[in-house]
Amino acid sequence: MIYYITGGERSGKSKYAQELAESLSNTPYYLATSRIWDEDFQKRVDRHISDRDERWTTIEEEKDISKVISENTTVVIDCVTLWLTNFYLDTKNDVNKSLKLAKDQIELLTNINANIIIISNEIGMGLHAQTEVGRKFTELQGWVNQFIAQKADKATFMVSGLPLTLK
Repeated sequence: MIYYITGGERSGKSKYAQELAESLSNTPYYLATSRIWDEDFQKRVDRHISDRDERWTTIEEEKDISKVISENTTVVIDCVTLWLTNFYLDTKNDVNKSLKLAKDQIELLTNINANIIIISNEIGMGLHAQTEVGRKFTELQGWVNQFIAQKADKATFMVSGLPLTLK
């Protein structure tokens, strides 16, 4: 089953996803997709790690997320935005290549018998990107979010720590 959780920054997505995962499994996995860019980001990662107890196992994978998810597990993928950033940078900001690579991975996830909880951001609801590369990434994120939402069995939008059921 695929659960899709989206919302703005600091909307409560991670906490909600963690609680959902813990309700589905006593041994959930956390799939971290980010690269560590700087000291501030490392602090954010460390805070997220400290929020999880000993029941959790962390997996790190920057792009090929479908290859590290086992059958009959519960996995939180955090997060689509950072995952897409890896494709976007590695393809030299090619939206079409990044979109295809991301969609291919999401399609593969639909074939895995597991509880997969995907966290994303609604970056298009914030400020308008000032650069062309930023605007292109916002479009990429929006298209991938739509694709994931379409494939998901359940979709939730987080606002101010409150879940709104989309499907």
